[in-house]
Amino acid sequence: MLYAFTIFLSSFLLFLVQPLIARLILPWFGGTAAVWTTCMLFFQCVLLAGYAYAHATTAKLSPRAQAILHTVLLAAAAATLPILPDPGWKPEGGGEPISRILLLLTATVGLPYLLISSTSPLVQAWFSRARPGANPYRLFAVSNFASLLALIGYPLVVEPYLTNGQQVAGWSWLFAAFAVLCASLAWLSSTTSPMAAQGDLAAAAADSAPPTSRQVSFWLVLSATGSVMLLAVTNHLTQNIAAIPMLWLAPLTLYLLTFILCFEGRGLYRPQWWWTVVLVWLGGMAWLLVDPDHQFDLYLQLGIFLSGLFVACMFCHGELYRLRPANRYLTAFYLWVSVGGALGGLLVAVVAPLLFNAYYELGIGLAACALLAAVLYWNLNRFALVLSMATLVGVAGAVCYDGFKFQDYVRVSERNFYGVLRVKEYGTPGEADHLRRLLHGTIMHGEQHLTGPARRELTSYYQVTSGIGKAIEAKQADGPVRVGIIGLGTGTLAGYGRKGDVYRFYDINPAVVAIARAEFGYLGDSEARIEIALGDARLTLEREAPEKFDVLAVDAFSSDAIPVHLITSEALGVYLKHMKPDGIVAFHVSNRFLDLGPVVGRIAKANGAFAVNVYEKGEEDKTQSDWVLVSRNPKALEAPAIKAVSEAVAEQPGWRLWTDDYNNLVQVLK
Repeated sequence: MLYAFTIFLSSFLLFLVQPLIARLILPWFGGTAAVWTTCMLFFQCVLLAGYAYAHATTAKLSPRAQAILHTVLLAAAAATLPILPDPGWKPEGGGEPISRILLLLTATVGLPYLLISSTSPLVQAWFSRARPGANPYRLFAVSNFASLLALIGYPLVVEPYLTNGQQVAGWSWLFAAFAVLCASLAWLSSTTSPMAAQGDLAAAAADSAPPTSRQVSFWLVLSATGSVMLLAVTNHLTQNIAAIPMLWLAPLTLYLLTFILCFEGRGLYRPQWWWTVVLVWLGGMAWLLVDPDHQFDLYLQLGIFLSGLFVACMFCHGELYRLRPANRYLTAFYLWVSVGGALGGLLVAVVAPLLFNAYYELGIGLAACALLAAVLYWNLNRFALVLSMATLVGVAGAVCYDGFKFQDYVRVSERNFYGVLRVKEYGTPGEADHLRRLLHGTIMHGEQHLTGPARRELTSYYQVTSGIGKAIEAKQADGPVRVGIIGLGTGTLAGYGRKGDVYRFYDINPAVVAIARAEFGYLGDSEARIEIALGDARLTLEREAPEKFDVLAVDAFSSDAIPVHLITSEALGVYLKHMKPDGIVAFHVSNRFLDLGPVVGRIAKANGAFAVNVYEKGEEDKTQSDWVLVSRNPKALEAPAIKAVSEAVAEQPGWRLWTDDYNNLVQVLK
């Protein structure tokens, strides 16, 4: 029980700290989903380092020397507490974010995370030394069960009820208790008499054939494929909804659940039962990847891809367990599994953005799963051979089709830390139908006609009849205006600019700035003075002196996902600091999946401001848009241009105020 409890506590802390620390630094890097992918890369690499440490110290050190070293490191890790990121790590804007996040995490949680990462293989090795005939792999299931509890408990218990400071303090105290427990177990294990543990050594030695190179290759490939599928599915979901812990943790929870089921030791994964399920679900995910009719069907996407991730990981981890070595090679086995996991994280977080101009890794993961299934299922029976080969061909074809289809009409395609940008061009040059659109992921972020007078038209969500259009119109009636815009897009709002006006854009993505200037004419054609501030808008506004804006548009979206830190009560407080007394903050809340209007209405009320909703229904020549206008002066919202088209913001009395410490995505799902 002491071995099991030590592993349980370490694994609970291991997976509790992941969403905790990622949530703390998320607002510093634009609230983009890539923050979680980068954090996962860090966690997987440090997990690899922890497993390497466990393997090396078990193989090279005596039990007493290992206990001394581990106790010293545990004491050093405890001295680094609490795990609160230093504000000095906040980026200034325009810098490369991945290396900064990795360094930040190393400085903040590096040593504690390394030691709790090493605990499971270390304690299993100590257990095997004390009880040679027992099965230590069941302790791995205990480890993953604790991890699962942490992942489920964070969004349901920890995040809704504890502030950031309370979460950090609670984790730090639990780690201190773990350090004492683990050090005690290390010394207890080091004093176990070798002769007292000899009872089953002969039986253990009989089953100790070293792993073959083929076996090691499968460990590596299977673990890497499971890791790629985890991160690729997570990217697929968070890019189009929101980068929040709940959507990070659902795929990770399923991933860990498969480890529990496969390594529990009762044969819950058996190829003769699972092969049809695996092949059918791989085909289903490939179909949904290329079917445009269900691209925005939220519940179908969640259902198919989350269940498909579970099935794919049951296959990968079930095969890993079937190929496990004898107990004496346990730490080497876990080391190779962690190498594969880190390799998968590296491929998705670093290699894919450098190599690809779109999100192709989900398709590649599906194809890799299908190939592995064909290799490992071919000798089950003739039908399994035929169906696995057919699935491989079908998945590969779907992946290729998706890749080519994604680039239809594309003039420019660019991918970086903040997502995938594509400029699509339609129509015939010189004709009225000639236009360009900017897409971030699957969502249009502005368009411009390229021929004749239509080139100056305000289009998409920013037409003169939209909420932001009415807010600017109301203020322009009094003379020159100063307008701030969070989220550049194509720069469409610069088209409202007149001589004497100032339009100041805030955007974190340098690629957006380059594309807006090179591919669209709104910035260059505007009569207003154009200013662009590169970096996270909220961090930049927090540092700036009051800008005295007449209008501030909050329009920063990553695909269809919202950076939550831009729509909290504290965020609105920052915006209001930069407004004139009768200035208007315009929140763009158009969203396929989330009902954000009541959220803005509530944060407005908490800041002593007033809010109205301007909803523009989509028609043949219009894009549907939904804006909530907020001002401390109610008369500003009663201007004729606004009053004629606005209505009260719907209230949801049961919804809690969104703050930097609290948000609830489930409540706002449509």
